[in-house]
Amino acid sequence: MEANKSCCSASRDSATQAHSDAPTPVQAQIQEIGPVDSQTLDKSSMVYLDGGTFLMGTDDQEGFPEDGEGPVREVTIKPFYIDPCTVTNAEFKQFIDQTGYRTEAESFGWSFVFHLFVSEATAQKVKSAVQQTPWWWVVEGADWQHPEGPDSNVEDRWDHPVIHVSYQDALAYCKWSGKRLPTEAEWEYAARGGLVQKRYPWGDELKPGGQHRCNIWQGKFPIKNNASDGYAGTAPVQAFEPNGYGLYNVSGNVWEWCSDWFSPDYHIKAKRVNPSGPPTGQARVMRGGSYLCHKSYCNRYRVAARSKNTPDSSTGNIGFRCAADAE
Repeated sequence: MEANKSCCSASRDSATQAHSDAPTPVQAQIQEIGPVDSQTLDKSSMVYLDGGTFLMGTDDQEGFPEDGEGPVREVTIKPFYIDPCTVTNAEFKQFIDQTGYRTEAESFGWSFVFHLFVSEATAQKVKSAVQQTPWWWVVEGADWQHPEGPDSNVEDRWDHPVIHVSYQDALAYCKWSGKRLPTEAEWEYAARGGLVQKRYPWGDELKPGGQHRCNIWQGKFPIKNNASDGYAGTAPVQAFEPNGYGLYNVSGNVWEWCSDWFSPDYHIKAKRVNPSGPPTGQARVMRGGSYLCHKSYCNRYRVAARSKNTPDSSTGNIGFRCAADAE
């Protein structure tokens, strides 16, 4: 497999912005958000995990070594909390209503939308697509409230994951909620659900008993999605069975931002107790795969798979879930 075969990476050209010392408009908004007192944060709806030592990564032949999925190594993490689901449109709306926050997609005036979801009227106005992955169209007016463009809405998707959110948008929500993004190690520990070195959060078989366990692409990518799992785009955040720790949709549905900067090899020699990734970078880690992942092309819905994107990028298949310290 080729590591550059990624259906899920459509990035803004933001190298200068990512490394600028001057705060961006979004970063300025984040500074103004008043966080919930972490001492009084209600964690009753979150999943508490004891932490401990687990085998992170994979040497699976289906993996992408160039992504840094391996080698398999022992990693130890402290106890923490994590949300059972990704943040929904309804939850994100509450954040927006209370803070007046404006997402990066709204500030830029556009976001990346998968070509099959764009209406004929909107398609006529599309002027560009990503050269390497031409199924990603630059759609003006696409944002979290208008996932497929200005003539779309989320009125029938309040329980679906919020999308078209950048890493920095996720940080803003986390600050408001009194939570944080999980580290990549925390995310994988939680996603494995107590299983050791299994390919998926439920085991090694993609469809045990012939049943779909996640929302991914079925059909011929990127032309035809049979949607035999019930969903062509996003699914409700509690669709399908949770893993052994009670987490939903850690494979497929939407990519999830993690707090780490991405590196394909930093982890090989880095500390393995509460690792938090490289100190600097150009892209942040994303985990879990999405509804666009397919074995024939982007087989990254495996629990050890990794991807990345620039902190200001947003697409129709990126969301996030929150974590919190146990103290």
